[in-house]
This record gives sequence, structure tokens and C-alpha cells, in this order.
Amino acid sequence: MSAAAAPPGRASTVYLAIGSNVDPVPSVVRALELLAARFPDLAPSPAYRNAAVGFEGEDFVNLVARFTTRLPLPALLESLHEVEALCGRGRGAPKYEPRRMDLDVLLYGDLVGEFPGAKLPRPDLLRRAFMLGPLADLAPELVHPTLGLTIGELWARFDRGAHRLERLALPWPRPR
Repeated sequence: MSAAAAPPGRASTVYLAIGSNVDPVPSVVRALELLAARFPDLAPSPAYRNAAVGFEGEDFVNLVARFTTRLPLPALLESLHEVEALCGRGRGAPKYEPRRMDLDVLLYGDLVGEFPGAKLPRPDLLRRAFMLGPLADLAPELVHPTLGLTIGELWARFDRGAHRLERLALPWPRPR
């Protein structure tokens, strides 16, 4: 099923990885504020500090957020690129370098396959503690769309000893 073939008006649940290692706490809080303005039902997992993966750099702050949207996948990706830009990330930056903001769609409703700008479910989800752990906090009973196992089961099987995650509190939502 392609994003364009999704029934009109049908809301899809999205799980989004959010991460930063450049001024990470304020950057992540800024992203949450921008995302909540676009997706009012935004629900974040706890945040974690973890080492950079794939390059030498400062630790990242990562979490996963859930929200619903009626946007088709291409429009959602465009909206997320706008949020990244508002957080100070330019397009075309090398993959493995420090970044102020990184937003990655992990799951978009029941979509499975390769789409322009995304492969769903995101393959890194099963290899990255900073994606799978926070997703398990947020939705342990969610069934992975291709494996048929719950996210909680997948996290229980994950080699956590090889991937340090340190839980930390974020100043979000900010008091009004």
C-alpha cells in the first residue's frame, strides 16, 4: 500500500525518532514544541542519553514520539524536514556527523515498503537501542508490522548491554 493510496481522511498513527547531539536538550525540546504545534496529540517517550553511533561525537539525546496525522507520507516528510530546519539542521548534511536535529519516521500506520524518502518500517529500529527502547516505553504492545512480535518482545530480546542508554528528564512540556 502506498501513502498516496491511503483512504482520504483516515488518520494514521506515526512513531517518530527524535535525536540531537548539538545542544541536545534545548534542541529536542524545541523540536517537541514545533511538533506539538503541528500534531496536538503528540505523546513522547522518556528521553535517553546515548553515545553517537557511526562517528565520533558528543552524546545524543533521543526519544520516540507518537502522534496521528491525516497527512500522506510525502507531506509528512516535508513537514518533518521543516521542523528539522527550524531546529537548525540543513538538508544535505552528511549522514554520520553531529546534528542539531534528526527526525526519522519509524512506523507510519500499517505502511510497509520503500517510499520516496523512507523505508517502512525503518530498518534501524531493530538495531538501535535509542529507537527500540523508547518505542518500547511508549508502545510495548504494538505489533511490529513485518515480524508479528510486539515491540516489548523485541526490546526484551535486544542486547542492551552493548548499547548504553541513560534516562534523563526533559524540561517539556514547559509550564504555561
